[in-house]
Parts: sequence; structure tokens; C-alpha cells
Amino acid sequence: MLNGSTFIRRELMIRIVRAFDDGTLESELDQIPIKLRPKNSVASRCCVYHDRAILKYRLMAMLGVSVEDETDESKSLAAYYAEKAWGGGAEHPSRPRAPLSVCGPACSGCPDAKVVSTPNCRGCFARPCVYNCPKKAISIVGGQSVIDQSLCIKCGKCITACPYHAIVKTSVPCEDACPVGAIRKNGHGVAEIDFAKCIFCGKCFAACPFAAVMERSQLVDVLAAMKRGEKLVAMIAPAAEKQFPGKIEQLLSACAKAGFGDVMEVALGAEKTTEHETAEFIERMEKDPKTFMTTSCCPAWVNLVGRHLPDLVGHVSLTPSPMVYARELAKAKDPDAKTVFIGPCVAKRSEARRKDVDYVLSFEELGAILAGRKIDVIACEPWPVERPANPTARNYARSCGVTDAVLAEATSKIPGFKLDAKQINGIDRKTCAMVKLYAAGKMPVNFLEVMACPGGCQNGPCSLS
Repeated sequence: MLNGSTFIRRELMIRIVRAFDDGTLESELDQIPIKLRPKNSVASRCCVYHDRAILKYRLMAMLGVSVEDETDESKSLAAYYAEKAWGGGAEHPSRPRAPLSVCGPACSGCPDAKVVSTPNCRGCFARPCVYNCPKKAISIVGGQSVIDQSLCIKCGKCITACPYHAIVKTSVPCEDACPVGAIRKNGHGVAEIDFAKCIFCGKCFAACPFAAVMERSQLVDVLAAMKRGEKLVAMIAPAAEKQFPGKIEQLLSACAKAGFGDVMEVALGAEKTTEHETAEFIERMEKDPKTFMTTSCCPAWVNLVGRHLPDLVGHVSLTPSPMVYARELAKAKDPDAKTVFIGPCVAKRSEARRKDVDYVLSFEELGAILAGRKIDVIACEPWPVERPANPTARNYARSCGVTDAVLAEATSKIPGFKLDAKQINGIDRKTCAMVKLYAAGKMPVNFLEVMACPGGCQNGPCSLS
């Protein structure tokens, strides 16, 4: 969904691309916040100086620098740019490997979630809020309902009962969105991520109305690699179909025009995932017909099991994800090429580090490169693919897509094959509890597809639409 934070994020990306191509990025970096928030302009926050500070931190994250690393507030963006050593791609030794970073000055320090009565209250005679509260936490004072927060259990019965919709529950968006309680306010009232708990689903990134949660980007790393003449293979995730105009073959051509040495569909890797995951599933069922297996293509789900659901570790498929197989295909074709996964996912950045994928770009970042270099996807001739990916593999980006692919593969080998499949369509606190029921054998299933994002990867936190 387009909003103010996504608009400014994309604006900054495009400015970075254009300044990099002009050879002026290092000299222009520290001017970008001033140009976007000149003196006497309308501020988004308390003043333009606050806006400029946050824009600086946004640009730091786009350079791949964690805000948490800052030890000198006077250090310029140009200095961070020079320190990054683009020529060798070196990383600062103290920099955390997490793909997310929190900008403290951008955080609003949202008050804790609670149920409150608003001025819409009419102090009506029926007073259903008072009579339906199980803890007697509501009283009428001066013709207005008042909630005793020490008694309130946030059950929401008063919210449902009020005919004037005068009672509401306030929230902390990032905390509400996180399915594992990995983000909380620290002692200063600023959001802080516990990376030991974080599964990098990106839900806090998408939910924060103040855009305080940021990605550590590799955009400039990729631009610098192109400038050095390195061959980069753009591996386009299946979710791209609904993100860019035109056909996937036109998007592949646009990527080649943007400077990638070769292009390929990650759906070709998904074909291998389907083949191996189906064989693994059949083998498991032959050994133990009462067991079940879950998919492994969603890295946020794999992180969730590894960090929070130990009872499910043995049920997760050992088959590599489509990105990993796509990398193998790219390396088999050209061992010296570097791979760039392009998709809508934050968690892929953490998986890429483990699986030797050189770079990860989001769809937003690819869109910025295309916009910055004025490349129109619709105007591009279709890329001459050697073989289009199987339709079921291209369908991996949608919820139920992996299930359909495995079912089609299995039935082609075993006539009359039946798949007792279920889907977890989005990871949240409720579905986390639900998968524990599967692990306990309380819900019959033999194949469980899990996607962190509702609707599948096509609705990932870094989607364009």
C-alpha cells in the first residue's frame, strides 16, 4: 500500500541511483536531506531539522549501514560512503548481520496498547459497557465512561457493546504485527528488535506508521559491482509477475538493459524444489504414514521453527528453497558470475547470507534502478528465454502454490495419489499457536504449506503493489 513512508523511501532510492550514475553520489549524499526538506518547508514531524535527521538515517540504511552502529552523530553520509570501501565490498567488522535496523529518532514511542473511552461516549442510560465488563473496570463519571486501566483485561466486550463506537483499543503497530514478540520499547521508550528472537518476516517494517524500522540495503553494492564490470545474474522471484507491468520476459529484458549480465527466473529453481520436495515427502510417508511434512521455501517460516518451535524442526522439509536452486543453476552456467536475488522479502536477506547468494534486492530497489535509469518495462522486447518455467513453479508466489505444485508432481508419478494438505496463509500469533496443534497431532494433515505473508510472497513487505 502506497503511503508517505513508502513514497519517500522510493524517492530516496531513485535519487541514489541517479546520483551514483552521475558520479556525484558521495558529494550529494549529505545534500539530499536538505533538498527534500529545505528551510521553511512543511515538516512531516516537529520541524524540518527532525525530518532531515531521519532522512539521514534512512540514507545510512540504504548504504547498508546499521543505525545502531552510529557512535558519532556528526559523521557525514559521505564519510560512511567512503568507509564502506565499495571497491572491495568490505563490511565494518562491528556491523550486525541482521537485515533490519531501527531508527530511534523516527520512532514515535507509541503508548502501550489499552482500551480507552473517547469523547464519542454519550453516557447513555443503557450503559452496556458497564454491564458487560467482566472486571467492573468501567464507571460513568460526569456523564462519560471511564476505564480503570488497573482492572481492564482488554477483552474488548465493551468495544463490541457500545452503540456509539465510543470505546476503542489503541495499539503499538510494530508490536502488534510481530508474531514472536521480537520488537519492544527499550528503557528510553524507543522500539528495539531482539535479533535472537526475530524471524525477519518484515511485518514490523511494513506496519510502522513512522517508518522507524528500516532495511539494510545492498542497492549501492549492486550498483558498484555493475560499475566494476562484474557479471551479475538477476534472479527474479515468481512474485514479480504482479509487481511490474508487462510480461516476465519483458522484465528480464529490462533487467539486462539496467546492467545485469544475465537474467533468469527463480521459478526454474522452484521446479527443482518441487521435484525434490515431492520425493522427500513420499519417502517420509513411506517410513511413517502418520507423520507430516511442512514446506521449506519461506525463510521466515524456517527461522520461526528454528528459534521458537523446536517440536517442529523434524517436520520441516530439508529441500532447499527455489532461490538456492536458482543460484546453483546460475553458477553452473557461469561459475564466476555473482548472483542477485530480487524479490519482495526481508527474510531472503538472512537466507542469502547462509546460502552464498551474493546480493539481495527488493522489488522496490529494482524499481528504483529501472526508474532511475528511465527503463520502461512495457517498451522492452521479451527476453529470449531458453525454456519458460513450468506454470506451477511460477505459481509459487501465491498461497497454495507450493501445494498445487507438489500435488501435480506426485500425481504424475503415483496414480491416485492423495495429498492431505493444509495451508498457513500468513504467520501471526494465532497461526503460531495453530502449528503447535499440528505438531501435537491434534489436527490431521500430512503436508503443511506455510507462508509468512498472507496470500503468499506476492504480498511480501517489499512489494511494489
